[in-house]
Amino acid sequence: MTTSASAQTTTITYDDKTVRQFMIASIVWGIVGMLVGVIIATQLSWWQMNGKFLEWITFGAIKADGISFLTFGRLRPLHTNAVIFAFVGNMMFAGVYYSTQRLCKCRTASDLLSKIHFWGWQSIILSAAITLPIGLTRSKEYAELIWPINIAVALIWVVFAINFFWTLAKRNEPSLYVALWFYIATIVTVAMLYIVNHLSIPTSLTHSYPIFGGLQDALVQWWYGHNAVAFFLTTPILGIMYYFLPKAANRPVYSYRLSIIHFWSLVFIYIWAGPHHLLNTSLPRWLQMLGMLFSLMLWAPSWGGMLNGLLTLRGAWGKLRTDPVIKFFAAGITFYGMATFEGPLLSIRAVNALSHYTDWGIGHVHSGALGWNGFMAAGMFYWMAPRLWKTKLYSVAAANMHFWIGLVGILLYVAAMWVAGITQGLMLGQVDTGGVTLKYTFVETLQAIQFPYILRSLGGLLFLVGFFICGWNIWKTARSGAPHNETVEVAVPAKASRDTMSMRETFINDPVAHTLLGIVFLCLWFFLPPHADKVALVLSVLLVVKAIRAFHARGAIWNQFHEKLLHNYLPFTVLVFVAVAIGGAVQIIPSLIVNRDKNIEGRLQELYTPLELAGRDIYVSEGCYNCHSQMIRTLKPDVMRYGRAGVADDYSHLGESLYDHPFQWGSKRTGPDLAREGGDIVQGSKYMRSGIRDNVWHYNHFMNPRQTSEGSNMPAYPWLFDKKTDFKALTSKIGVQRKLGVPYPAMNQHEINDQARVQAREIADSLAAAQVILPGQEELSGDALAQYLAEREIVALISYVQKIGTYTISETESPTEEMPLNPDSNRPEARNSKIDTKTSAR
Repeated sequence: MTTSASAQTTTITYDDKTVRQFMIASIVWGIVGMLVGVIIATQLSWWQMNGKFLEWITFGAIKADGISFLTFGRLRPLHTNAVIFAFVGNMMFAGVYYSTQRLCKCRTASDLLSKIHFWGWQSIILSAAITLPIGLTRSKEYAELIWPINIAVALIWVVFAINFFWTLAKRNEPSLYVALWFYIATIVTVAMLYIVNHLSIPTSLTHSYPIFGGLQDALVQWWYGHNAVAFFLTTPILGIMYYFLPKAANRPVYSYRLSIIHFWSLVFIYIWAGPHHLLNTSLPRWLQMLGMLFSLMLWAPSWGGMLNGLLTLRGAWGKLRTDPVIKFFAAGITFYGMATFEGPLLSIRAVNALSHYTDWGIGHVHSGALGWNGFMAAGMFYWMAPRLWKTKLYSVAAANMHFWIGLVGILLYVAAMWVAGITQGLMLGQVDTGGVTLKYTFVETLQAIQFPYILRSLGGLLFLVGFFICGWNIWKTARSGAPHNETVEVAVPAKASRDTMSMRETFINDPVAHTLLGIVFLCLWFFLPPHADKVALVLSVLLVVKAIRAFHARGAIWNQFHEKLLHNYLPFTVLVFVAVAIGGAVQIIPSLIVNRDKNIEGRLQELYTPLELAGRDIYVSEGCYNCHSQMIRTLKPDVMRYGRAGVADDYSHLGESLYDHPFQWGSKRTGPDLAREGGDIVQGSKYMRSGIRDNVWHYNHFMNPRQTSEGSNMPAYPWLFDKKTDFKALTSKIGVQRKLGVPYPAMNQHEINDQARVQAREIADSLAAAQVILPGQEELSGDALAQYLAEREIVALISYVQKIGTYTISETESPTEEMPLNPDSNRPEARNSKIDTKTSAR
């Protein structure tokens, strides 16, 4: 920065190099992420696309059945992370860096921090692209990255935050424009969400267990997962909308007052809506109702933002015919409105009963990620590129072609997912004419939606082609010009015109005091016992009335407070943090009390043996959670399809997943629910067996799913028959589990190893006795085969699958005498108080 001759002005050269770098990275990673998305979409129609196709196109040179990193379970988290954090993340940073400098009328505070941010973020993305396909994952949606990468994400986010707030402190524009409000909310809230949800205790350099388990882990995950969509994919893009849309349309924002209401209501309400991802499950009912209530309330602020955007285009609609930037922005905002209408709709319990675990949710997510984020990104890129390289857009016709190809693609994708999701939901819940049995098998539902699946793949391919056109167009635009950093002369304001508000002024005033007190009384309404809760509700209503009267009497003072707040970035940031932290605290803190074994009556999960714990980690690393749930909802069709025969209302109870770190409730059923796949029960002195299939069935199923389940689209897992189970890691894993409160008895390394190997040998003996076939080792049989298999991951995985759903029942629980005793079980005594050293072959 250089100072001009006048003391009141200064010349600024903006750092647009960083903007160019983030924009190029966004386009490149976006194409990669969308390409992976097209591949995994085809895998759901043709199981051969999990790797077998490579064998065909290389004429057998590559034996693709053995390539583990090409399966749907490994690639799906790569796709979601690439689109969210690589594509949208880099796009967001490009827009934030470009607009913040111009809104603050100063260069970004530190070029060094900008470089660290850019290269650090790309390194994180590259690390994710390597680790996720090789099976290093935490299995929590949008939070799969292993702990060393998570620490790097937090550090780079802090670098970004320091650079951003330092720039605000140096700004030459006293007031904070609306776009900056959304950027502040993004930085503060994402940091809070990411850190809390990723709290883990490592067991090695590449593995850890989250500190939360069961119900609490599910609640924290979807508090994070829903609000990652809110504050990573929504609020920063709204900020970008408020800056770039008026620039492109050459029109002012339609309503400044509406933008204030939009911002504060959205920031406060969004954080409460996470529980709607867990409706009709074992989540406490009050949390389900809380999530549904706040989700429905989201309609108002979301559509307020959409209308503010679309009405900004008044007088500029004529540009739609010729200007691709306006096309993309208008369509993107429309998709935002559609997605934010559909989201609250899906949070209604009755609608959610149909939509959840189906592809309807997938269509909803993609209408936002591709329609809202993708189109806003394209519009921003086409607007910025000529300015960043000081030239004209290379081809307006190509940009228009991108728009129409992308629009057809996303409409085809979303429509196909609506049809597939509703079809599957209706078929899964349909009973026969007598109402006693279900009409369709799970595989029949998958076969019924194969055509929509193919249309989804075609829609995704069209959208990908559109972004290839975008990448080519931006590349040709850059080639036709030269990198350009804009230089402007700006006025330097008096220091007293900004950042003078004290923290006391921030909180001791009518607007904030009334708001905080109202929230406190509403929270008391939820938690106080009968009668006292009604008093809290009455006080809440009276406080609202008082606030309205105070606003009418002193509205000018309220307005002055907000205007002054916009001149003080630190108090503004603190109030944003308070607004989002309240909702998280109210949801999470009570679950700390509920999710404890001493507070749970009835069913209580049995501990995993060391081998079963190893098998569970293999299940997680293979990404099985991407297709299978372990949560039978309280709905009758769920219980009829997945519950135990002879057990009334056999849905998943709270205590059944108490010791699961991480939880495995799932969010999509491309495969059937597994909550009763194993399922031994201890009730008093009785040991009952309800497991569905034996070890040999599972062995053959993992080798070739079509051998046991005709019509299955599940990939084969031949590498599980070759890879050895990591017995050495079990000591560290069980040690961490004990720190997390899982009541494992004290065991040394040798005891853990011996228990695991004894159980592995029992399962291997049962497989050898059935004379199973081992690919590549056909000569092995009898004891040699059992000895070989006992070391392999397939045996550990079978042990886990056979354990799923096993729990102890207190004598007060509803009786299960209708269930037959297993005459071959040989139940060990006090199974719920110690780890078995000898386990039946099941």
